[in-house]
Amino acid sequence: MKLRELHHIAIVVKDIGAELAFYRDALGLDARAVQDVPEQRVKIAFLPLGGALVELVQPTDDSSGVARFLAERGRSTMHHLCFAVDDLRGTLDRLAADGVELLDRAPRRGAEGDVAFLHPRAANGVLVELIDRASVKIKP
Repeated sequence: MKLRELHHIAIVVKDIGAELAFYRDALGLDARAVQDVPEQRVKIAFLPLGGALVELVQPTDDSSGVARFLAERGRSTMHHLCFAVDDLRGTLDRLAADGVELLDRAPRRGAEGDVAFLHPRAANGVLVELIDRASVKIKP
């Protein structure tokens, strides 16, 4: 397996509008359109920065995993790192064969392409998302 690039860093937020104002006004980053992702029960916005994206993620359902993550921390915080790979299905097979704990054993459709998550225990507490480069809809 070879990671190709950092695709995005995701930050979970309480209020995407307030967060966008900070990133725009204080840091000078312009967001792409805010979009609802009903199947994941979130609202997201991508902010291009160099060769990667910053993704803001706001839960839209209090019972979702993202909402629970935010409630446990009580404030906006980093949620996950996303790396692009060339063959997501093959990468997952190799990681599983190597004993890496996966949350997703097969790719699933994400807001920006086909994705899969590794269990945070696999990366010492960091949630890692992998995205298939061939399926990426939102490029940095």
